[in-house]
Amino acid sequence: MVDFAKEILPVNLEDEMKQSYLDYAMSVIVGRALPDVRDGLKPVHRRALFAMYEQSNDWNKPYKKSARLVGDIMGKYHPHGDSAIYDTIVRMAQPFSLRYMLVDGQGNFGSVDGDAPAAMRYTEIRMAKIAHELLADIDKETVDFVPNYDESEREPAVFPARIPNLLINGSAGIAVGMATNIPPHNLTEVIDACVALIDDPDIDIRGLMGYVPGPDFPTAGIINGVRGIQEAYATGRG
Repeated sequence: MVDFAKEILPVNLEDEMKQSYLDYAMSVIVGRALPDVRDGLKPVHRRALFAMYEQSNDWNKPYKKSARLVGDIMGKYHPHGDSAIYDTIVRMAQPFSLRYMLVDGQGNFGSVDGDAPAAMRYTEIRMAKIAHELLADIDKETVDFVPNYDESEREPAVFPARIPNLLINGSAGIAVGMATNIPPHNLTEVIDACVALIDDPDIDIRGLMGYVPGPDFPTAGIINGVRGIQEAYATGRG
């Protein structure tokens, strides 16, 4: 029989609701919905790439079945539905979803018109070459490792990330009480802007826009007018 607490603690309902909601919101924000600004990845993306890294599923080695990787990710790091994990991998392999694909896929990974990808037992994947820049030097104590969900494995809390992935690939997510929708940008332009910021820490938004004039979407497009872009870069909204 379960032993219950022998004392009853009076709690203000309003305070308890505030704290419980905050705990839940932070759990969703940190553990699921929003990317980490340091590597631009949500936990499921990070776990997928780390599992591929551990299996030496590299860009210059043979492809491996998607189902094999999905099972490994779910069993070791992400104990959620296999379809959610596979959908994440598929999106990282779609040239119309990411400006710089992090997964190199072989097989039917869907289309920009909304056609569904083939089942995971048919498709094959490996890490894209640029994805290795996210994990570079991860074995040199560059980042902290934390226990996985059952403390049987260890996983990185964040990737070392030699590239500014959040800026070049963007991200979208809806959490509890907040959301984000960051557009992708051109890698060369972003790196030039980073160098300019290092050389001149006081450079303003207008100066940075001399290097990054606007977003660079994987499906291309033309933006008429720059006022909205300037407002988005200056305020974070737009």
